[in-house]
Amino acid sequence: MIMWLIVLLVLAIVFIVFATARLKMHAFLALLLAAFGFGILSGMPLDVVVKSVNDGFGGTIGYIGIVIVLGSVIGTFLEKSGGAWRLAEGILKITGKKNVPLTMSIMGYVVSIPVFCDSGFVILSSLNKALAKRAGITLAAGAIALSLGLYATHTMVPPTPGPIAAAGILQADLGLVILWGMIIAAIACAAGWVFAVTVAAKVDVPPYKEGEEPTDLPSLADAPGPLSSLLPIFLPIVLIVMKSLADFPSKPFGTGEAIRVIGFVGQPVVALLIGFGLALLLPKKLDREMLSNSGWLGQAIVASAIIILITGAGGSFGKVLQNSGIAKMVGEGLSTWHLGIFLPFLIAAGIKTAQGSSTVAIITTAGLMAPLMVPLGFDEPTARALVVVVIGAGAMVVSHANDSFFWVVTQFSNMTPEQGYRLQTLGTLVQGTVGAIAVFIAATIVL
Repeated sequence: MIMWLIVLLVLAIVFIVFATARLKMHAFLALLLAAFGFGILSGMPLDVVVKSVNDGFGGTIGYIGIVIVLGSVIGTFLEKSGGAWRLAEGILKITGKKNVPLTMSIMGYVVSIPVFCDSGFVILSSLNKALAKRAGITLAAGAIALSLGLYATHTMVPPTPGPIAAAGILQADLGLVILWGMIIAAIACAAGWVFAVTVAAKVDVPPYKEGEEPTDLPSLADAPGPLSSLLPIFLPIVLIVMKSLADFPSKPFGTGEAIRVIGFVGQPVVALLIGFGLALLLPKKLDREMLSNSGWLGQAIVASAIIILITGAGGSFGKVLQNSGIAKMVGEGLSTWHLGIFLPFLIAAGIKTAQGSSTVAIITTAGLMAPLMVPLGFDEPTARALVVVVIGAGAMVVSHANDSFFWVVTQFSNMTPEQGYRLQTLGTLVQGTVGAIAVFIAATIVL
Protein backbone atom coordinates (compact mmCIF):
# COMPACT_ATOMS: atom_id res chain seq x y z
CA MET A 1 0.00 0.00 0.00
CA ILE A 2 2.76 2.43 0.93
CA MET A 3 4.54 1.88 -2.39
CA TRP A 4 1.34 2.53 -4.31
CA LEU A 5 0.78 5.80 -2.44
CA ILE A 6 4.36 6.90 -3.15
CA VAL A 7 3.93 6.05 -6.84
CA LEU A 8 0.68 8.04 -6.88
CA LEU A 9 2.43 11.01 -5.24
CA VAL A 10 5.18 10.97 -7.87
CA LEU A 11 2.61 10.70 -10.67
CA ALA A 12 0.60 13.58 -9.20
CA ILE A 13 3.68 15.82 -9.08
CA VAL A 14 4.65 14.88 -12.65
CA PHE A 15 1.10 15.65 -13.77
CA ILE A 16 1.14 19.10 -12.11
CA VAL A 17 4.46 20.04 -13.69
CA PHE A 18 3.50 18.67 -17.14
CA ALA A 19 0.02 20.23 -17.11
CA THR A 20 1.23 23.70 -16.07
CA ALA A 21 4.52 23.80 -18.00
CA ARG A 22 3.66 21.95 -21.20
CA LEU A 23 -0.12 22.10 -21.53
CA LYS A 24 -0.22 25.66 -20.11
CA MET A 25 -3.06 24.60 -17.81
CA HIS A 26 -3.87 27.02 -14.98
CA ALA A 27 -2.21 25.87 -11.75
CA PHE A 28 -5.55 26.04 -9.89
CA LEU A 29 -7.14 23.42 -12.15
CA ALA A 30 -4.01 21.25 -12.24
CA LEU A 31 -3.82 21.15 -8.44
CA LEU A 32 -7.54 20.44 -8.10
CA LEU A 33 -7.36 17.56 -10.58
CA ALA A 34 -4.27 16.18 -8.84
CA ALA A 35 -6.02 16.31 -5.46
CA PHE A 36 -9.10 14.45 -6.70
CA GLY A 37 -7.05 12.01 -8.77
CA PHE A 38 -4.75 11.08 -5.88
CA GLY A 39 -7.65 10.74 -3.44
CA ILE A 40 -9.74 8.51 -5.71
CA LEU A 41 -6.87 6.29 -6.90
CA SER A 42 -5.51 5.89 -3.34
CA GLY A 43 -8.75 4.21 -2.32
CA MET A 44 -10.04 6.96 -0.02
CA PRO A 45 -13.84 6.98 0.39
CA LEU A 46 -15.28 9.42 -2.14
CA ASP A 47 -16.99 11.54 0.50
CA VAL A 48 -13.68 11.82 2.37
CA VAL A 49 -11.96 12.96 -0.84
CA VAL A 50 -14.50 15.76 -1.31
CA LYS A 51 -14.32 16.74 2.37
CA SER A 52 -10.51 16.78 2.25
CA VAL A 53 -10.50 19.05 -0.80
CA ASN A 54 -12.97 21.45 0.80
CA ASP A 55 -11.27 21.41 4.21
CA GLY A 56 -7.83 21.89 2.68
CA PHE A 57 -8.98 24.82 0.57
CA GLY A 58 -10.97 26.45 3.36
CA GLY A 59 -8.32 25.86 6.03
CA THR A 60 -5.56 27.36 3.91
CA ILE A 61 -7.59 30.35 2.78
CA GLY A 62 -8.94 30.86 6.29
CA TYR A 63 -5.38 31.27 7.51
CA ILE A 64 -3.67 33.09 4.65
CA GLY A 65 -6.42 34.55 2.40
CA ILE A 66 -6.99 37.95 4.02
CA VAL A 67 -3.26 38.24 4.69
CA ILE A 68 -2.59 37.81 0.96
CA VAL A 69 -5.19 40.44 0.05
CA LEU A 70 -3.95 43.02 2.56
CA GLY A 71 -0.32 42.30 1.72
CA SER A 72 -1.08 42.77 -1.96
CA VAL A 73 -2.89 46.05 -1.27
CA ILE A 74 -0.02 47.39 0.86
CA GLY A 75 2.42 46.38 -1.86
CA THR A 76 0.38 48.12 -4.55
CA PHE A 77 0.19 51.37 -2.57
CA LEU A 78 3.93 51.17 -1.87
CA GLU A 79 4.70 50.67 -5.55
CA LYS A 80 2.31 53.23 -7.06
CA SER A 81 3.07 55.94 -4.51
CA GLY A 82 6.80 55.56 -5.09
CA GLY A 83 7.41 54.35 -1.53
CA ALA A 84 8.88 51.01 -2.58
CA TRP A 85 11.30 52.80 -4.90
CA ARG A 86 12.28 55.19 -2.12
CA LEU A 87 13.05 52.21 0.16
CA ALA A 88 14.86 50.33 -2.58
CA GLU A 89 17.09 53.30 -3.35
CA GLY A 90 17.94 53.75 0.34
CA ILE A 91 18.73 50.07 0.87
CA LEU A 92 20.89 49.86 -2.26
CA LYS A 93 22.94 52.84 -1.10
CA ILE A 94 23.81 50.86 2.03
CA THR A 95 24.19 47.33 0.62
CA GLY A 96 25.14 47.85 -3.01
CA LYS A 97 23.44 46.25 -6.01
CA LYS A 98 25.35 42.98 -5.67
CA ASN A 99 24.09 42.30 -2.14
CA VAL A 100 20.32 42.31 -2.67
CA PRO A 101 20.01 38.52 -2.11
CA LEU A 102 22.05 38.74 1.10
CA THR A 103 19.82 41.57 2.34
CA MET A 104 16.65 39.56 1.65
CA SER A 105 18.17 36.44 3.22
CA ILE A 106 18.96 38.25 6.47
CA MET A 107 15.52 39.90 6.50
CA GLY A 108 13.90 36.49 6.07
CA TYR A 109 15.97 34.92 8.85
CA VAL A 110 15.00 37.66 11.32
CA VAL A 111 11.37 38.15 10.31
CA SER A 112 10.35 34.48 10.39
CA ILE A 113 11.41 33.93 14.01
CA PRO A 114 8.07 35.37 15.17
CA VAL A 115 6.17 35.61 11.85
CA PHE A 116 4.87 32.72 9.72
CA CYS A 117 6.92 32.44 6.55
CA ASP A 118 3.82 32.87 4.33
CA SER A 119 2.96 36.20 5.95
CA GLY A 120 6.59 37.35 5.95
CA PHE A 121 6.98 36.68 2.23
CA VAL A 122 3.74 38.48 1.39
CA ILE A 123 4.73 41.52 3.47
CA LEU A 124 8.24 41.80 1.97
CA SER A 125 7.36 40.86 -1.62
CA SER A 126 6.82 44.41 -2.92
CA LEU A 127 10.14 45.56 -1.45
CA ASN A 128 11.91 42.59 -3.05
CA LYS A 129 10.45 43.48 -6.46
CA ALA A 130 11.49 47.11 -6.15
CA LEU A 131 15.02 46.09 -5.13
CA ALA A 132 15.34 43.69 -8.06
CA LYS A 133 14.12 46.36 -10.50
CA ARG A 134 16.40 49.06 -9.08
CA ALA A 135 19.42 46.75 -8.98
CA GLY A 136 18.74 45.41 -12.48
CA ILE A 137 18.84 41.75 -11.37
CA THR A 138 16.51 38.79 -11.75
CA LEU A 139 13.69 38.66 -9.22
CA ALA A 140 14.48 34.99 -8.61
CA ALA A 141 17.69 35.71 -6.66
CA GLY A 142 16.08 37.89 -4.00
CA ALA A 143 12.88 35.85 -3.88
CA ILE A 144 14.63 32.54 -3.21
CA ALA A 145 17.05 34.15 -0.74
CA LEU A 146 14.03 35.58 1.09
CA SER A 147 11.97 32.38 1.02
CA LEU A 148 14.87 30.22 2.24
CA GLY A 149 15.80 32.74 4.93
CA LEU A 150 12.20 32.70 6.13
CA TYR A 151 12.05 28.90 6.05
CA ALA A 152 15.23 28.44 8.09
CA THR A 153 13.95 30.06 11.28
CA HIS A 154 10.30 29.11 10.64
CA THR A 155 11.12 25.42 11.03
CA MET A 156 13.87 25.57 13.65
CA VAL A 157 13.37 28.50 16.02
CA PRO A 158 10.50 29.01 18.49
CA PRO A 159 8.08 30.75 18.88
CA THR A 160 6.72 29.34 15.61
CA PRO A 161 4.23 26.56 16.51
CA GLY A 162 6.11 23.58 15.05
CA PRO A 163 9.34 23.87 17.06
CA ILE A 164 7.43 24.81 20.23
CA ALA A 165 5.15 21.78 19.89
CA ALA A 166 8.11 19.47 19.20
CA ALA A 167 9.97 20.83 22.23
CA GLY A 168 6.94 20.08 24.40
CA ILE A 169 6.43 16.58 23.01
CA LEU A 170 10.11 15.66 23.39
CA GLN A 171 10.44 17.46 26.75
CA ALA A 172 13.26 19.63 25.42
CA ASP A 173 14.40 22.81 27.15
CA LEU A 174 12.92 25.72 25.16
CA GLY A 175 15.92 27.96 25.80
CA LEU A 176 18.32 25.35 24.40
CA VAL A 177 16.05 24.80 21.39
CA ILE A 178 16.08 28.55 20.65
CA LEU A 179 19.87 28.75 21.09
CA TRP A 180 20.71 25.76 18.90
CA GLY A 181 17.90 26.59 16.49
CA MET A 182 19.27 30.06 15.80
CA ILE A 183 22.81 28.72 15.29
CA ILE A 184 21.82 25.90 12.94
CA ALA A 185 19.25 28.08 11.15
CA ALA A 186 21.99 30.67 10.49
CA ILE A 187 24.17 27.99 8.89
CA ALA A 188 21.25 26.69 6.84
CA CYS A 189 20.31 30.26 5.87
CA ALA A 190 23.86 30.86 4.64
CA ALA A 191 23.54 27.75 2.45
CA GLY A 192 20.25 29.12 1.12
CA TRP A 193 21.90 32.43 0.27
CA VAL A 194 24.73 30.65 -1.58
CA PHE A 195 22.11 28.68 -3.52
CA ALA A 196 20.27 31.92 -4.37
CA VAL A 197 23.37 33.70 -5.73
CA THR A 198 24.80 30.68 -7.57
CA VAL A 199 21.66 29.00 -8.95
CA ALA A 200 18.62 31.27 -8.68
CA ALA A 201 20.57 34.31 -9.92
CA LYS A 202 21.02 32.54 -13.27
CA VAL A 203 17.27 32.14 -13.85
CA ASP A 204 15.79 35.17 -15.57
CA VAL A 205 12.57 36.21 -13.85
CA PRO A 206 11.46 39.83 -14.45
CA PRO A 207 10.49 41.83 -11.35
CA TYR A 208 7.13 42.64 -12.93
CA LYS A 209 4.96 40.81 -15.45
CA GLU A 210 4.02 42.58 -18.65
CA GLY A 211 1.59 45.36 -17.80
CA GLU A 212 2.16 44.90 -14.05
CA GLU A 213 4.99 47.38 -13.56
CA PRO A 214 3.79 50.63 -11.98
CA THR A 215 3.58 53.45 -14.51
CA ASP A 216 3.41 57.22 -14.08
CA LEU A 217 5.22 56.93 -10.76
CA PRO A 218 5.74 60.17 -8.88
CA SER A 219 9.22 61.61 -8.85
CA LEU A 220 11.30 60.74 -5.82
CA ALA A 221 10.78 64.33 -4.69
CA ASP A 222 7.02 63.62 -4.47
CA ALA A 223 7.41 60.09 -3.11
CA PRO A 224 6.81 59.43 0.60
CA GLY A 225 9.81 59.58 2.91
CA PRO A 226 11.77 56.49 3.99
CA LEU A 227 10.12 56.24 7.41
CA SER A 228 6.60 56.61 6.00
CA SER A 229 7.40 53.97 3.39
CA LEU A 230 8.87 51.63 5.96
CA LEU A 231 6.01 51.73 8.49
CA PRO A 232 3.35 49.81 6.49
CA ILE A 233 5.80 46.91 6.13
CA PHE A 234 7.53 46.78 9.48
CA LEU A 235 4.90 47.94 11.95
CA PRO A 236 2.82 44.78 11.23
CA ILE A 237 5.96 42.71 11.78
CA VAL A 238 6.66 44.47 15.10
CA LEU A 239 3.06 43.90 16.26
CA ILE A 240 3.24 40.19 15.37
CA VAL A 241 6.59 39.91 17.19
CA MET A 242 5.10 41.49 20.32
CA LYS A 243 2.22 39.01 20.30
CA SER A 244 4.68 36.11 19.97
CA LEU A 245 6.72 37.41 22.90
CA ALA A 246 3.57 37.96 24.97
CA ASP A 247 2.57 34.33 24.37
CA PHE A 248 5.83 32.98 25.83
CA PRO A 249 5.26 30.71 28.88
CA SER A 250 7.21 33.17 31.06
CA LYS A 251 4.64 35.90 30.21
CA PRO A 252 7.25 38.71 29.91
CA PHE A 253 4.54 41.38 29.49
CA GLY A 254 2.39 40.12 32.34
CA THR A 255 -1.25 39.01 32.13
CA GLY A 256 -3.26 42.25 32.25
CA GLU A 257 -5.61 43.94 29.81
CA ALA A 258 -2.68 45.20 27.74
CA ILE A 259 -1.81 41.61 26.87
CA ARG A 260 -5.25 41.06 25.37
CA VAL A 261 -4.77 44.20 23.27
CA ILE A 262 -1.34 43.00 22.11
CA GLY A 263 -2.83 39.58 21.36
CA PHE A 264 -5.47 41.26 19.17
CA VAL A 265 -3.32 43.74 17.23
CA GLY A 266 -0.60 41.09 16.85
CA GLN A 267 -2.85 38.75 14.87
CA PRO A 268 -1.50 38.82 11.27
CA VAL A 269 -4.85 39.92 9.84
CA VAL A 270 -5.22 42.83 12.29
CA ALA A 271 -1.54 43.80 12.03
CA LEU A 272 -1.74 43.96 8.24
CA LEU A 273 -5.01 45.90 8.43
CA ILE A 274 -3.13 48.49 10.49
CA GLY A 275 -0.36 48.40 7.88
CA PHE A 276 -3.00 49.03 5.21
CA GLY A 277 -4.21 52.06 7.15
CA LEU A 278 -0.65 53.42 7.14
CA ALA A 279 -0.34 52.66 3.42
CA LEU A 280 -3.29 54.96 2.76
CA LEU A 281 -1.07 57.82 3.96
CA LEU A 282 1.58 57.12 1.29
CA PRO A 283 0.04 58.88 -1.75
CA LYS A 284 0.68 62.63 -1.85
CA LYS A 285 -3.09 63.02 -2.24
CA LEU A 286 -5.48 60.15 -1.50
CA ASP A 287 -8.64 60.28 -3.63
CA ARG A 288 -11.73 58.08 -3.80
CA GLU A 289 -10.73 56.70 -7.20
CA MET A 290 -7.76 54.91 -5.58
CA LEU A 291 -10.18 52.91 -3.40
CA SER A 292 -12.59 52.04 -6.23
CA ASN A 293 -12.96 48.79 -8.16
CA SER A 294 -10.73 50.13 -10.93
CA GLY A 295 -8.32 52.00 -8.63
CA TRP A 296 -5.26 50.85 -6.73
CA LEU A 297 -7.33 48.90 -4.19
CA GLY A 298 -9.41 47.13 -6.84
CA GLN A 299 -6.35 46.24 -8.91
CA ALA A 300 -4.62 44.74 -5.86
CA ILE A 301 -7.66 42.65 -4.91
CA VAL A 302 -8.04 41.27 -8.44
CA ALA A 303 -4.32 40.37 -8.57
CA SER A 304 -4.45 38.67 -5.16
CA ALA A 305 -7.53 36.59 -6.08
CA ILE A 306 -5.50 34.43 -8.46
CA ILE A 307 -2.83 33.84 -5.83
CA ILE A 308 -5.46 32.94 -3.22
CA LEU A 309 -7.13 30.39 -5.53
CA ILE A 310 -3.84 28.69 -6.38
CA THR A 311 -2.69 28.68 -2.76
CA GLY A 312 -6.04 27.24 -1.65
CA ALA A 313 -5.86 24.51 -4.28
CA GLY A 314 -2.38 23.66 -3.02
CA GLY A 315 -3.92 23.34 0.45
CA SER A 316 -6.55 20.97 -0.97
CA PHE A 317 -3.86 18.77 -2.50
CA GLY A 318 -1.91 18.74 0.76
CA LYS A 319 -5.00 17.87 2.83
CA VAL A 320 -5.89 14.94 0.59
CA LEU A 321 -2.35 13.64 1.03
CA GLN A 322 -2.59 14.05 4.82
CA ASN A 323 -5.88 12.20 5.02
CA SER A 324 -4.67 9.37 2.77
CA GLY A 325 -2.35 8.22 5.56
CA ILE A 326 0.80 8.42 3.42
CA ALA A 327 2.61 10.60 5.98
CA LYS A 328 2.00 8.19 8.85
CA MET A 329 3.08 5.20 6.76
CA VAL A 330 6.27 6.93 5.63
CA GLY A 331 7.09 8.05 9.17
CA GLU A 332 6.48 4.66 10.78
CA GLY A 333 8.43 2.90 8.06
CA LEU A 334 11.47 5.13 8.50
CA SER A 335 11.33 4.90 12.31
CA THR A 336 12.58 1.30 12.14
CA TRP A 337 15.86 2.45 10.57
CA HIS A 338 18.89 2.94 12.83
CA LEU A 339 20.49 6.17 11.65
CA GLY A 340 21.24 8.11 14.83
CA ILE A 341 20.59 11.87 14.59
CA PHE A 342 19.72 11.51 10.90
CA LEU A 343 16.69 9.34 11.76
CA PRO A 344 14.41 12.21 12.88
CA PHE A 345 15.64 14.26 9.91
CA LEU A 346 14.64 11.58 7.40
CA ILE A 347 11.30 10.94 9.07
CA ALA A 348 10.43 14.66 9.02
CA ALA A 349 11.66 15.00 5.41
CA GLY A 350 9.58 12.01 4.33
CA ILE A 351 6.45 13.35 6.01
CA LYS A 352 7.01 16.91 4.74
CA THR A 353 7.53 15.75 1.15
CA ALA A 354 4.51 13.47 1.35
CA GLN A 355 1.92 15.90 2.67
CA GLY A 356 3.28 19.47 2.40
CA SER A 357 2.89 21.02 5.85
CA SER A 358 6.11 21.70 7.77
CA THR A 359 4.19 22.08 11.04
CA VAL A 360 2.44 18.72 10.58
CA ALA A 361 5.78 17.10 9.68
CA ILE A 362 7.45 18.51 12.82
CA ILE A 363 4.68 17.53 15.22
CA THR A 364 4.15 14.06 13.70
CA THR A 365 7.87 13.31 13.73
CA ALA A 366 8.17 14.45 17.34
CA GLY A 367 5.34 12.10 18.29
CA LEU A 368 7.05 9.18 16.55
CA MET A 369 10.42 10.01 18.12
CA ALA A 370 9.15 10.49 21.70
CA PRO A 371 9.26 6.79 22.70
CA LEU A 372 12.61 6.34 20.91
CA MET A 373 14.55 9.15 22.61
CA VAL A 374 15.95 7.16 25.54
CA PRO A 375 16.68 3.94 23.56
CA LEU A 376 18.55 6.00 20.95
CA GLY A 377 20.54 7.86 23.64
CA PHE A 378 18.88 11.25 23.14
CA ASP A 379 17.88 11.71 26.78
CA GLU A 380 20.28 14.55 27.70
CA PRO A 381 18.93 18.16 27.51
CA THR A 382 21.26 19.19 24.67
CA ALA A 383 20.47 16.01 22.74
CA ARG A 384 16.73 16.63 23.02
CA ALA A 385 17.18 20.20 21.80
CA LEU A 386 19.26 19.06 18.81
CA VAL A 387 16.64 16.45 17.89
CA VAL A 388 13.99 19.21 17.80
CA VAL A 389 16.25 21.29 15.54
CA VAL A 390 17.09 18.43 13.18
CA ILE A 391 13.39 17.64 12.88
CA GLY A 392 12.96 21.27 11.77
CA ALA A 393 15.70 20.79 9.17
CA GLY A 394 13.84 17.76 7.85
CA ALA A 395 10.59 19.72 7.74
CA MET A 396 12.10 21.94 5.03
CA VAL A 397 12.70 18.99 2.69
CA VAL A 398 11.11 19.60 0.30
CA SER A 399 8.69 22.43 -0.52
CA HIS A 400 6.74 21.55 -3.65
CA ALA A 401 3.21 21.55 -5.08
CA ASN A 402 1.48 20.27 -1.93
CA ASP A 403 2.93 23.12 0.16
CA SER A 404 0.97 26.39 0.22
CA PHE A 405 4.24 28.32 0.76
CA PHE A 406 5.52 26.98 -2.60
CA TRP A 407 2.61 28.71 -4.33
CA VAL A 408 2.96 31.91 -2.32
CA VAL A 409 6.63 32.14 -3.37
CA THR A 410 6.10 31.29 -7.03
CA GLN A 411 3.00 33.43 -7.56
CA PHE A 412 4.33 36.52 -5.77
CA SER A 413 7.64 36.14 -7.64
CA ASN A 414 6.31 35.63 -11.18
CA MET A 415 7.77 32.11 -11.37
CA THR A 416 6.29 29.23 -13.33
CA PRO A 417 5.73 25.97 -11.39
CA GLU A 418 8.64 24.51 -13.36
CA GLN A 419 10.93 27.31 -12.15
CA GLY A 420 9.55 26.80 -8.65
CA TYR A 421 10.70 23.18 -8.67
CA ARG A 422 14.13 24.17 -9.96
CA LEU A 423 14.59 26.87 -7.33
CA GLN A 424 12.27 26.62 -4.31
CA THR A 425 12.12 22.82 -4.18
CA LEU A 426 15.82 22.27 -4.85
CA GLY A 427 16.74 25.16 -2.54
CA THR A 428 14.83 23.68 0.40
CA LEU A 429 16.51 20.33 -0.25
CA VAL A 430 19.96 21.94 -0.13
CA GLN A 431 19.17 24.08 2.90
CA GLY A 432 17.52 21.31 4.92
CA THR A 433 20.36 18.88 4.17
CA VAL A 434 23.00 21.43 5.21
CA GLY A 435 21.03 22.02 8.43
CA ALA A 436 21.00 18.29 9.19
CA ILE A 437 24.74 18.00 8.57
CA ALA A 438 25.34 21.00 10.85
CA VAL A 439 23.32 19.29 13.62
CA PHE A 440 25.30 16.06 13.10
CA ILE A 441 28.61 17.95 13.48
CA ALA A 442 27.31 19.79 16.55
CA ALA A 443 26.11 16.52 18.09
CA THR A 444 29.49 14.91 17.42
CA ILE A 445 31.22 17.73 19.30
CA VAL A 446 28.88 18.35 22.26
CA LEU A 447 27.26 14.96 22.94
